[in-house]
Amino acid sequence: QEHLVESGGGLVQSGGSLRLSCSVSSSIFSEFVLGWYRQAPGKQRERVATIDIGDNIDYADSAKGRFIISKDYAKNTLHLHMNNLKPEDTAVYYCNAWFADREGGEFDYWGQGTQVTVSS
Repeated sequence: QEHLVESGGGLVQSGGSLRLSCSVSSSIFSEFVLGWYRQAPGKQRERVATIDIGDNIDYADSAKGRFIISKDYAKNTLHLHMNNLKPEDTAVYYCNAWFADREGGEFDYWGQGTQVTVSS
């Protein structure tokens, strides 16, 4: 079962904008911490932004002031609006859903990733 399916990546010029979307299974949309991560070639995967079940948001420093994470509750969709894109934003972007239960179990789901390429 695919819990997360991303879309919206592509090629954009420096300074441009893109919106990424992640369709999230209804069973986890309101129960899990949702987030966007990215992995550039030769680098480790890094957190971009997260939003918890109370809609509290946390951004990586690289995303602050340029990216906006949001939830569409009507469509069970997570979005990442990316503005003023830079070549260093080039990466595969992944949608993530994470949950820890009271018994210590963790559930960590990833989407297949979507490529974002920013040309200079």
